[in-house]
Amino acid sequence: MKRISQYFFRGLLAALPLGLTVYLLYLFLRWSETLVLHLIRPLIGEYYVPGMGLALGVASIVLLGVLISQPGAGRLLSLVELPFTNLPVVKSIYSSLKDFADYFSPRRDAAAQQTVVVLKLPGHELEVVGLITRQNVDDLPPASCRAIAWPSICRWAT
Repeated sequence: MKRISQYFFRGLLAALPLGLTVYLLYLFLRWSETLVLHLIRPLIGEYYVPGMGLALGVASIVLLGVLISQPGAGRLLSLVELPFTNLPVVKSIYSSLKDFADYFSPRRDAAAQQTVVVLKLPGHELEVVGLITRQNVDDLPPASCRAIAWPSICRWAT
């Protein structure tokens, strides 16, 4: 019975991100279609085609990208971000998502870019994926600090 429950929770942990992503995508599409239906349909009448909500959503994201790329938009964005960076629970969620999005940002400078490395732990066959957080380690104490960060390791009971 213990083995079945382990298999169940492993399967749940594997299916949960996929299911949640599909569900959130469905909610977004349904919301955008409803929004377009109420805002645009009175203007265009019977010419409404299902899928216009998705098209408007993609167009809105592209327009937001164009606006953010303009000089001086960073200041406006920081004002919009202010409530999200000051509320305790919202701050941790928002900052995690922002850091994740910033990692894939095409406008990062070379100094801020992190390199992925594989570390072999001494005395073990275990290898861990990590990120080099600094290119220059001259100002660090010798052999007491390392400029590599890696996420904590979760070990499944076997």
